[in-house]
Amino acid sequence: MRAAKLAYQWLVSLAAAGFLLASPVHAQTAGEVEFARGVGFAQSPGEAPRILGRGLALMEGDRLTTSEGASAIIQLADGTRMTLRPNSEIVLQQVQFNADTPDRNGLLMQMVRGGLRAVTGLISKGSPNAARIQTSTATIGIRGTDFDARLCARDCGAESAQIQQDARPNAVQASARVVSAQGDIFAVDGAGQRRRLVAGGSVYPGDLVETARAAQAVLAFRDDSRVTLGSQTRFRVDNFVYDAQNAGDGRFLASILRGSVRALTGLIARANNRNVGFSTTTATIGIRGTGFDVLCTGPCAGDVASLVAGEGLTLWAWLGAIAVTPQGQTALQVLQAGQGLFIPPSGPIQPVTSQPAMEGIRPDLVDVPPRLFATTGVSDAEDGLFVFVRDGHVEIASARDVLHLGRGEAGFAGATGETLRPETIPKFIDFDRIPLPTSRNPLVTAVLAESGLRSSNVCR
Repeated sequence: MRAAKLAYQWLVSLAAAGFLLASPVHAQTAGEVEFARGVGFAQSPGEAPRILGRGLALMEGDRLTTSEGASAIIQLADGTRMTLRPNSEIVLQQVQFNADTPDRNGLLMQMVRGGLRAVTGLISKGSPNAARIQTSTATIGIRGTDFDARLCARDCGAESAQIQQDARPNAVQASARVVSAQGDIFAVDGAGQRRRLVAGGSVYPGDLVETARAAQAVLAFRDDSRVTLGSQTRFRVDNFVYDAQNAGDGRFLASILRGSVRALTGLIARANNRNVGFSTTTATIGIRGTGFDVLCTGPCAGDVASLVAGEGLTLWAWLGAIAVTPQGQTALQVLQAGQGLFIPPSGPIQPVTSQPAMEGIRPDLVDVPPRLFATTGVSDAEDGLFVFVRDGHVEIASARDVLHLGRGEAGFAGATGETLRPETIPKFIDFDRIPLPTSRNPLVTAVLAESGLRSSNVCR
């Protein structure tokens, strides 16, 4: 602390005398400091360090450091906001942002030590691979996210040991993850918020998944159900509840609103097939432990303005059996493997004798990555990279493995390249006293936290 105080006094004296050099004129402005507490510096290559303080301009290439007990909140050009934790060192290697050319934007940071709490901005939302944080352990790929990241070296375990509260389970909230993606794929949640989905992205109950023209996606659900979505398809997860210890109490209900779907049911259907069902505007599909195809066009997709010959609902069972109940009817028809049915907008239901041409791979032939949803024991005292996602999607990529995290999930990357999802959320992250970058009054939040009081602005 004495050395930091002397360094601080030295820089203050230089600043007062006008000896601190400005950033080089050729460097691009990356953002500015919104809040600073304690001793911290920003330094451009070949230049003297500048004291972190409110309003300080940050340049591309700056190395940001904070000392013991210090923190700073910065905002980058694209709206990304970050809280730098104490004893941290981060390099703004690339901050390229132009609202008119989103495909050329890029954010690359190097986290040398310490950690940060971040809410990312427009760069990560414009392109799924445009924002990254490199560490000595792994690279964090950011997909439009609200997250914490810490590089731990025995300090994190000591923090957790001082926290009296119990650790929370690191429960996976997602119903499914995208295991393969081609083209533009989006999800719309129950509140109408739209987000881009890429490989590894999470799908939650209530999400409407939409594929663009020529796009395809394969979803793997937590109960090992799998669904292939063809182009221009709208597929909604109406309800998904699953506990591996009580699969029979699970529930999987989905709606096929338009397009083509190839489905393979999983453990919920095997334990209790009455709790699994797919619906369209034309018919309801009951499950018998099943693999089946659905092609929904024209009136089946709600387009009643124009009736075109051949449009309607086509069903085909290729594994097990399905029970089909047309809307407005009580009688059902059971299709065994190798049987199909066509339900037109008007007129009699017709049998289908040959499998219709479908887009995308049959889901039972899809290779699903291991540990897609699994958790394992990881101590808070481990050395390595810990990440917690409050919202969005983060990819942790090491030299030998990739781990995808969704909302409410924590992940770890060790020095040997392993990536794991801990069984519990690390307490040093869950109960972090450092203000979030969105805190309205970070100084008050920090003081309250140091006094043992938890501000409502610092939430889990």
